[in-house]
Amino acid sequence: MTEHAQPGPLLAEGKTKRIYSYPLDKSLAYMVGKDQITAGDGARHNEIEGKSRWSTLTTANIFRLLNEAGITTHFVRQVDEVTMLVKRCQMLPIEHVQRRLATGSFLKRHPEVSEGVRFDPVLIETFLKDDARHDPQIQPEEIIQQGIATSDEIDWMAREGHRVFSVLEQAWARIDVTLVDLKIEFGRDPEGHLLVADVIDNDSWRLWPGGDKSRMLDKQVYRNLQEVTPEHLREVADRYALVADLTSKLSN
Repeated sequence: MTEHAQPGPLLAEGKTKRIYSYPLDKSLAYMVGKDQITAGDGARHNEIEGKSRWSTLTTANIFRLLNEAGITTHFVRQVDEVTMLVKRCQMLPIEHVQRRLATGSFLKRHPEVSEGVRFDPVLIETFLKDDARHDPQIQPEEIIQQGIATSDEIDWMAREGHRVFSVLEQAWARIDVTLVDLKIEFGRDPEGHLLVADVIDNDSWRLWPGGDKSRMLDKQVYRNLQEVTPEHLREVADRYALVADLTSKLSN
């Protein structure tokens, strides 16, 4: 790490990252990427050398873009190739998915809808983070009943989600890449304020260059594999590296 402060105790660990305390400021933390890639609620998992670098660069570039657009995020700065300094927050156990085009799991739940149908405005769905239950969809009234967020906070997250999607959709469109859908998460800072948190990387969206699904650049390539070979993983890695490079152009 290039930071003077060494990381403190491990605070949390997920499939693709570790969170460490930041000794110089209790309101901040280190987020350190891992080279793991997973699918099917963790049933499939592999290691791709370099994924942590590409995902960290992608997330840092995207959060810089959001911060510049006036969207409140937990991102402070990138420390090194695999480490970011972030605001320490308590994550909400829900995922917001913004959909511009109908595809993927949405079609499985709504077989009456044709693939590629456009949602305008963007359709927002919310899912409870629970691998054992395959991340079921959760409704606003359930979020309130479970004490996850208030009605006003749910409305705020919907508006903020739209803002995030709009900023990124326009940025990708400038280089002729269609942002098909996007997953974002929210956390509470020590004062209880909500902000966009966690990561936004190549696991978080569907990207179709020129609107062409057959040229997809995102994690769906890994999910679609019938078998996982070293050659297949190299192809997935190439896409992660390309997307990281493209997001560097977005931030510029």
